[in-house]
Amino acid sequence: MNGLVLFGAGSTFCVDVVETCRRNGQGIAAAIRNVPGPVHSGDGVPLIEAADVTPEIAALPFLVPLFSPQNRRIALAAAAELGFHEAAHLVDRTAIVASSCGVEAGVYVNAGCVIGGHTRLGRFALCNRGANVGHHCRIGAFASIGPGAVVAGLVTVGDEAMVGAGAVILPQVRIGAGAVVAPGAVVARDVPDGGFAAGNPARISTRSPAKG
Repeated sequence: MNGLVLFGAGSTFCVDVVETCRRNGQGIAAAIRNVPGPVHSGDGVPLIEAADVTPEIAALPFLVPLFSPQNRRIALAAAAELGFHEAAHLVDRTAIVASSCGVEAGVYVNAGCVIGGHTRLGRFALCNRGANVGHHCRIGAFASIGPGAVVAGLVTVGDEAMVGAGAVILPQVRIGAGAVVAPGAVVARDVPDGGFAAGNPARISTRSPAKG
C-alpha cells in the first residue's frame, strides 16, 4: 500500500485537500474517520475507521485536513497514538511558493496561494485558498491563514493563531500565539498572545471571544 493518508475524514475541509491531491497527481491511500459522524473526503477515497488502522497504514505519510489550529493539534495527537509518525507536507500545484521559502512537516498550502521569499511555514501550518503571505514572514506551528487573507512582509503569526478570511495584516506586525484575527480585519499593530482583533482598523482585545 502507498499514497497519502488523510487523518480526519469528517472535516468539511478534507474535500479541498483531496482536490489538491488530484491536481498534483498525489495518490490517496485512505481517509481516516477519527471521530463519529459524516464523511467529507468525497467519492473514490477509501475510508478507514480509526479502530481499523493497521501498522501498514500507520507507516504511510499522513496529513491532518482540519482548518482549526486546536482541532488539528488534537487530531495529530490521536494519529500519533495510532502509530502515525511520518507527517507529509502538501502544496497545491496552483500555488506560487518562493524557492527560498521553508516548508515544514504537516504543512498544507491550498490552491492559488502566494508565499513570498524567505518565509517559513511552521509544522502543520495551513494556508487556505488564495491567501497571500509576504516575504520574510514566520507562520508558526499549527497556525491557520484563511482564504483570501493578505499577510504583508516581515509579519510573525504565532503558534496556533488563526487569521480569518480576507483579513489584512500590515508589515512587521506580530500576531501572538493562539490569537484570532477576525475575517476582514485590517491589523496595523501587534496582537498579544491569545488576543482578538476585529474591524477596520482593527480593535484589539486581550482575550479571544468565547467559542461555542
